[in-house]
Amino acid sequence: MDGLTIVGHPLVQHKLTLLRDRNSSIQLFRTVVRETATLLCYEVTRDLPTELVEIETPVAATRAPAISGKKLVFAPILRAGLAMAEGMLDLVPSARVAHIGLYRDPFSLQAVEYYFKTPDDVGDRLVVVVDPMLATGHTAVAAIDRLKEAGVSDMRFVCLLAARPGVEALRSAHPDVPIWAAAMDEELNDHGYIIPGLGDAGDRTYGTR
Repeated sequence: MDGLTIVGHPLVQHKLTLLRDRNSSIQLFRTVVRETATLLCYEVTRDLPTELVEIETPVAATRAPAISGKKLVFAPILRAGLAMAEGMLDLVPSARVAHIGLYRDPFSLQAVEYYFKTPDDVGDRLVVVVDPMLATGHTAVAAIDRLKEAGVSDMRFVCLLAARPGVEALRSAHPDVPIWAAAMDEELNDHGYIIPGLGDAGDRTYGTR
């Protein structure tokens, strides 16, 4: 699908299987979410611009590549996106963090905002929006709507698992925002959960119901 990158690396696919398994413990699930997010971050940042800088090695002076421009912003959708953001920060510890508090109304399945906080200059930075699941797409669309209202023009969306309806909804609303995922499932059930999916990522991460 145009604008969607499925990360088919064997390590990513193996970890996704652990996440799908209902018998995985809370500790294992939380750890693997973080590890998988780190691997996905590697892919989503593959084309970051670099510039040559002057450094001294233990042997000689040289010019070597370093990432250019302002630091990234990771924008987890609370609460489930937090564990993913932590995994990405393991790879890019200097990144800024924005927090987007949204929950899905259980009846309408629409996103309801309860918190929004970004760096002051977020509009000047590349923002990577993270949420484990892209199901109906309502939450992702609402988050990106708010970030655009805050002046952000350069965004990427990263999830562990997408559903075709969610991808179609996000691409329709924001065709300028590319998507990275470990896999895409085809269907949603009547409650808006991905089938076969992996259940509620927030509940499985934090041991709640």
